[in-house]
Amino acid sequence: MDESLLADVVAAARKAGADAAEAVSAERRALGINVRLGELEEVEREESRDLGLRVFVGQRQATVSGSDISKDARAKLVERAVAMARLAPEDPYAGLAPKERLAQAPFPDLDLYDSEEPSPESLEDVARAAEDAARANPGVTNSEGGSASASSSQWRLVTSDGFSGLYSASTFSVGASVVAGEGETMESGYDGRSTRWRADLPAPATIGAEAARRAVARLGARKIDSTTAPVIFENRLATSLIGPLIGAISGPSIARGTSFLKDRLGQTVFAKGINIVDDPHVRRGLGSSPFDDEGVANRARNLIDDGVLTTWLMNSSSARQLGLETTGHASRGLAGPPGVSTTNLTLRPGAKDQAALMADAKTGLIITSMFGPSLNGNTGDWSVGCAGFWFENGELAYPVTEITVAGNLIDIYARLVPGSDLEIRGSANSPSILVDGLAIAGR
Repeated sequence: MDESLLADVVAAARKAGADAAEAVSAERRALGINVRLGELEEVEREESRDLGLRVFVGQRQATVSGSDISKDARAKLVERAVAMARLAPEDPYAGLAPKERLAQAPFPDLDLYDSEEPSPESLEDVARAAEDAARANPGVTNSEGGSASASSSQWRLVTSDGFSGLYSASTFSVGASVVAGEGETMESGYDGRSTRWRADLPAPATIGAEAARRAVARLGARKIDSTTAPVIFENRLATSLIGPLIGAISGPSIARGTSFLKDRLGQTVFAKGINIVDDPHVRRGLGSSPFDDEGVANRARNLIDDGVLTTWLMNSSSARQLGLETTGHASRGLAGPPGVSTTNLTLRPGAKDQAALMADAKTGLIITSMFGPSLNGNTGDWSVGCAGFWFENGELAYPVTEITVAGNLIDIYARLVPGSDLEIRGSANSPSILVDGLAIAGR
C-alpha cells in the first residue's frame, strides 16, 4: 500500500475533525505445505491487504480497521473512527508519540527481506524430506506430518506528525512431528525452525532426525515422587522462565501496580553476571524492526545489566502515565491502541554447557516440554506442568512425565545460572538454565 494512500486517509481524518491521526497498512502473502505419511495433505495460500486507522479527538481515541481499501470504504472508515472517538471516554495519556522521539530516515537496513518465492513443489519437497528423515528412525511408529512455508509481509505507518516509515520482512519455516511407541506408551517429538532468509534454514533432514530423536528418547517415561531438586530448563524452552519478566516490567503493568517487580527498578533482581538484552536491530532477526509501532526510534537495551533491572518497557501512553519517556517498545496490530513487547530478547550465555550444569547439580530434573503455566502477577508465584528427564550423578537416567515444578520467580531469578548452549531459534532466545532447587510435584 503506497504512502500517498495512507497520507490521504490521515488528511481525511483531520478534515473530519480529528486533532491527530495515524494510519497503518499491512500486506501479507503466505504459502504453506503439509505432508503426512509421505502424501500431500494440505496446501494453504494467503494473500491479504489491510488498513488500520487511529484517531484522536482531544484526549479521546478510537481505532478501526478493514480490508476494503476502495475510496468509498476509506471514507466510511474515517467517518466511523472520528464518530467513535467523540463518544469514547477521555484518556489523559492518549496521543501520538512525541515528535522528538520519532525515527528519522534513512532507517537501518536490517536485511529482513528475502525476495525468493519458492514454488509449492519445492516446499513440498522440503516438507517431505523432513518427514522422511523422521520416519527413517526405527523407533518412530507414526507421523503427525512435515511442513514447510514461506511468507512475506510489508508494514507501513504514516502519522499526522509527519512520520512515514516502511519495512518488509520474509519468513521461511520447516518442521516435523512424529510419534514413537504404541498405545498408552506413545510419545511425540517435534522440531522446527524459522528464519528470515531461506538459505539460513537448516537442512530438512536435520529437522526430521531431531524430531524423531526427541520422540524416541521419551519412550519409557515414568512418574516420580514429589521432591525438591535442582532443575535445568532446556535451551529451547528456557525463555518460558524469562517470559513473565517481560510482563512484569511492562509499563502498563507498572502503571496499574500489578507487577511483582513494581518496586525493583534499579535493584539487583538476578545474580551478578546475568545480562538480558533486547535488540531490535539484529540483522535478519525474527523480532527486528527499524522503528517501533508508533514510529519511535528503537535501540538495543540491557534490560538486566549485571543482575540489575535497568528499565521498564514503555510505549508513549504508559510512559506519560509513569512520568517517563517511551523506550521504543510500542507494539500494535491494525486494531486497538499500541501495547508493549520486546523485539529480539536474549539471555546472554554463561560458561558451562548443559552437561557441565548436570555435573554441578549431580541429581535433578531436565525439563524438555512445558504446558499450562500459572502465574500470580502480583506475587511472582509460578508453576508449570512439564516433562523431561531425571539425571543422576550428572548423567541422564530416564524420562519422566506428569510433573509440575513451582516456585517464586523473585527467588528463582536470583538463583538461576545460564548455560553456554545459546541457540538463536526465534525472537526470544536463551541457553539452558539451572535453578539449584525447585519444588517438584509428582505422584
